[in-house]
Amino acid sequence: MSDYSAIAKVLTDSLGLRVAPVAVCMTDKPPQGVTGPSKPAAAGCVFWEWGAQGALVTSPNDHNNCVVGMYTHHMPLATAAQQENLNDCLKVFGDLGYVRPEDIPGIPVLKDEAKYVVYAPLASTPVAPSAVLLFANSRQSLAITEAVQQVEPGVPPALGRPACAVIPQAINTGKPALSLGCCGARAYLNVLTDDFALWALPGARIGEYSERIKVLAGANDILTKFHQLRRTDVEAGKSPSVKESLVRLQGG
Repeated sequence: MSDYSAIAKVLTDSLGLRVAPVAVCMTDKPPQGVTGPSKPAAAGCVFWEWGAQGALVTSPNDHNNCVVGMYTHHMPLATAAQQENLNDCLKVFGDLGYVRPEDIPGIPVLKDEAKYVVYAPLASTPVAPSAVLLFANSRQSLAITEAVQQVEPGVPPALGRPACAVIPQAINTGKPALSLGCCGARAYLNVLTDDFALWALPGARIGEYSERIKVLAGANDILTKFHQLRRTDVEAGKSPSVKESLVRLQGG
């Protein structure tokens, strides 16, 4: 298994993350020594926040308060009450124009049924992650975007509601995805403030992404100073060449 502790440190240090990277692991059985949540969660996305603090394993019953999350994670709606809750949600969403019937097929859903989902800090994940979640602001997302475009050429999709759909999107495609969150996740999560969004990176290639993120975050730091120097000089009436600005940058 990869050195997830080292990878987590690279991601945290390079980006200056406020929240530890979270491993999301789909498993057929609970890992030894990992317990379930100690209290009910109002929504499945709450487990992301808890998982940043320590490992926990969840079954479909633990997600019972969030039928939308159960739907995106391909968890069985085993009771009439659960199905009724989902139908009621969809009716409200439809009445508001939030999710129209024709929008539903476009919402990512895990291809395989999720029997158990483990959430844990990436640094101490008990099993290999299916996806890794990064809570990032726009500056941090700049380096992440540049990195994922180098590892997986193309433009990563940006998703809206529901935020939990970013996990099946990344797992099903094997490619990174950005979620701008949803009003529900922002209501339930303290860490998902208005200036933050959520990235889901495929767990199988997290080492590659972390390597490129480290390089690009460092490059962005240096280039930011370069551009700040040029702005200062131009605003002072100068017209420095690139070479002159580089010399000034290297001189501190």
